Amino acid sequence: MNKQEEEYKKVPWFLWPCVACWRMMAFILEATGRLVAAVLGLVLMIVGVILTITVVGAIVGVPLIVFGFLLILRGFF
Repeated sequence: MNKQEEEYKKVPWFLWPCVACWRMMAFILEATGRLVAAVLGLVLMIVGVILTITVVGAIVGVPLIVFGFLLILRGFF
């Protein structure tokens, strides 16, 4: 039996509507957070590419590209 099954069994029957509502809100917030992370990562990658085109901004642009890519990865997985 995994941890999630144990959590379902510990909830009394009369609290199920509250627990279901809470889990639905948590899922929505988690999905929204992942979407925001992916969009922010894409924006940082675009800004990083624009800065890297200018030779002076390459010092800041390359780390922005890497950080944006990592945010996109975190948003997807």
